[in-house]
Amino acid sequence: MLPRLPEGRIVGDLGGCVIYTGAGRSALLGLTAQNMAGIRSASEPFAKLLAQRVRERVGATWGLSETGASGPTGNRYGDPPGHACIAVSGPIEAVITVATGSADREANMRAFARAAVELLEFCLRRT
Repeated sequence: MLPRLPEGRIVGDLGGCVIYTGAGRSALLGLTAQNMAGIRSASEPFAKLLAQRVRERVGATWGLSETGASGPTGNRYGDPPGHACIAVSGPIEAVITVATGSADREANMRAFARAAVELLEFCLRRT
């Protein structure tokens, strides 16, 4: 499981970031309002955009992203706790939605991390 980190923190030698705001998306990923037109947070298109952008920004072969509502409450977009969209961007791309049905934040974070690693493994096996 990824540690809880303040926004903007760069993680590890390979590159990564924890982003919660539009200002963070702009500063760390170079995303603008134009990039976000018609896309809302906590959606599959947004997860895909984040994975693509983080891959490009850190110069990696693979990018991985997660966006959603860990809990204990839902998000401002109407998604319930336990909702996450996870994407992988690389030689192949994939995106999934996870719905745990739980308001347990820590359990959801673990479930989302597990789903992200499984999706990355799925993509790696297909290259």
